[in-house]
Amino acid sequence: MTFTIETEQETDQRWIAEILELAGVLAYGTTREEAVARAKALALRVLAERL
Repeated sequence: MTFTIETEQETDQRWIAEILELAGVLAYGTTREEAVARAKALALRVLAERL
């Protein structure tokens, strides 16, 4: 299974990462990498709960 991660830098310089295929899975971070890592961790938790 492949997921699309979309990132964007907010006006306050924080980064947001969203997993497009999983509604509501998004995370903020001070760097792009941190936001992506947090979104991936959240996606794993969401998928585990669905099992």
